[in-house]
Amino acid sequence: MSSGIRFEGVTVAYGGHVVLDSLDLTVEPGEVMALLGPSGSGKTTALRAVAGFVRPAAGRVHLGGRDVTDLPPHRRGIGMVVQSYALFPHLRVEDNVAFGLKARKAAKEEIRTRVAEALDLVGMAHHARRHPRELSGGQQQRVAIARALAIRPSVLLLDEPLSALDARLRSGMLTELARLHRELPDVSMLYVTHDQVEALTLADRIAVMDQARLQACGTPRELYRAPANAFTASFVGNANLLPVTVTGGGVRLGEAPIEVATGGATAGAEATLCVRPHLVGLGAGPNALIGTLTDLQWRGATHRLYVDVDGHRIMADLRELEDPPALGDRVTLHFAPRDATLLAAGMSAAPRPAAPLAAGAGDE
Repeated sequence: MSSGIRFEGVTVAYGGHVVLDSLDLTVEPGEVMALLGPSGSGKTTALRAVAGFVRPAAGRVHLGGRDVTDLPPHRRGIGMVVQSYALFPHLRVEDNVAFGLKARKAAKEEIRTRVAEALDLVGMAHHARRHPRELSGGQQQRVAIARALAIRPSVLLLDEPLSALDARLRSGMLTELARLHRELPDVSMLYVTHDQVEALTLADRIAVMDQARLQACGTPRELYRAPANAFTASFVGNANLLPVTVTGGGVRLGEAPIEVATGGATAGAEATLCVRPHLVGLGAGPNALIGTLTDLQWRGATHRLYVDVDGHRIMADLRELEDPPALGDRVTLHFAPRDATLLAAGMSAAPRPAAPLAAGAGDE
């Protein structure tokens, strides 16, 4: 079966409460799509709808061009990896990896071959005879991934697969997942996470979810450099979101004029200006804003400054300063016009709550 996933108006509800609202989204064959959002946003529900663990109250789910909405999980040809590893403690690594193949009644020689291939792919071939209790968390997650890959799925679902690992192991596993993506170019991956670093590092595209709805979808670069709305700007990377008023030649923050492309916005309209902290400089320059330093954080290679500008808190991430200003000092920040994005007022507002629906099952 060819890969690829398509959500067609998929809605899922619990007891009349909508937890996924009219999702339209396509994951292309061979693509890694990250579903990024806070808890309760609907991202895990979307993944479970693909897996067949919840049934949509409305809409259809397609895998490889085939409508699988009414098919049970075992007939969908998918692999799945969850955050808790879900390995059988009494089985050796090789038997855990073989479990799905045995359930499908594969021939013994085929099982041996596929188990060896899967373990080799995740770098666990030398641990085949061990039990899960003899492995680290990162190694157990590799075994879980090998088990999902052993059945040669066209679609791989990953539900917060790294959340139980410490920072060092998480970074290593991200590298391994990126390598797997390169070595398995025909497998579509749907990756659920609330960690923006994971999404930015691994995904070809990111679908940003909030309050049961899809808020934006695009490449990591698109969402970071030109976010569609304030929620996306704040969830995909850090952002200064400043309420401004559109003027004839730019915008105004309080009484301070700011030069920025307005995209034809009407003079006098209220909008939100998005500026990434690492694009804010210290000292004189274009779009200068003067304020009071309220907090200073040393982060090793960088300093983060928090500056109050007429009641607006602005972050600036700077290379480590040899002589940083003191708290309470008056400082000047600046940023280039090209480094700011104007969000229309209607797009910057919080998304409306999902409407109730008296049908279905599922939750985030």
